[in-house]
Amino acid sequence: MTTPAEREFAEGVAAWTPPWARTPEPPAPTEAPVEASATGGADEVADPAVGLPHARTPERVAPTDVDPTDDAPSEGSGPDVARSEGPGSDVAQFEAGEDATQSPDPDNAPLDPVELRPALEAILLVVDEPVAEIVLAQVLEQPTQLITDTLVDLAASYAAERRGFELRRAAGGWRLYTRPDFAPYVEKFVLDGQQTKLTQAALETLAVVAYKQPVTRGRVSAIRGVNCDGVLRTLLTRGLVEECGSEPDSGAYLYRTTTLFLEKLGINSPEDLPSLAPYLPDDIEALADAHDQS
Repeated sequence: MTTPAEREFAEGVAAWTPPWARTPEPPAPTEAPVEASATGGADEVADPAVGLPHARTPERVAPTDVDPTDDAPSEGSGPDVARSEGPGSDVAQFEAGEDATQSPDPDNAPLDPVELRPALEAILLVVDEPVAEIVLAQVLEQPTQLITDTLVDLAASYAAERRGFELRRAAGGWRLYTRPDFAPYVEKFVLDGQQTKLTQAALETLAVVAYKQPVTRGRVSAIRGVNCDGVLRTLLTRGLVEECGSEPDSGAYLYRTTTLFLEKLGINSPEDLPSLAPYLPDDIEALADAHDQS
């Protein structure tokens, strides 16, 4: 005896049809498209089931009024033609206009004539040796003659105002020096009572080198009558004498005075040294003959 559940299951099995034996259902009828409205809107496809905006055809946007003079391409040009950036192009002219309106570089600007004197004074305050006019002219980008005239005017103005310093030309250049009238005060401040002077032997040797330069060590010793090796080393250490090559015949070193020597004496060249004639004895010829005979 079967149960109701078994009977229901058996009926379901008997009524089941496999997929390949089933008859396909006819497609559902589609709705006809809605015609365009009389107001001139775009064609729309109605979707009564969904009714969402994404199912609609986008409206055509009417072209806006464009000024034909704005961005109008030149005749013969197309959208793919690149704008020229040569020397005569609009881009080059625009960039040139920008450069012209920019302020000049202050580092490369010409020196104002009013600032020439203070500029020279600023340089002269930091130099550690006399500087020539041509060097100052190159630094300040001014004519050499103008630099020379300005330096002369500065020196005259310092002297007229009786400043504590003066501008002098020495050793081929210009430099600021303390005025000799105030030398005792400067020495007291700098040296504090301690002075380092050259010995008499060093002064004599330096004088021989100054008047006989370039000269060898043997020649200096022969003139002084004593060995001058130690004294010359002292003068070399002080920076008053320097080597300047060698003698072609003997190969001995030659010595001459330095720029520092000229600066200390306040002269431009050895030719400005005072003449020795007033300091020579009257019987110099007799002494020379006696020296040669001995």
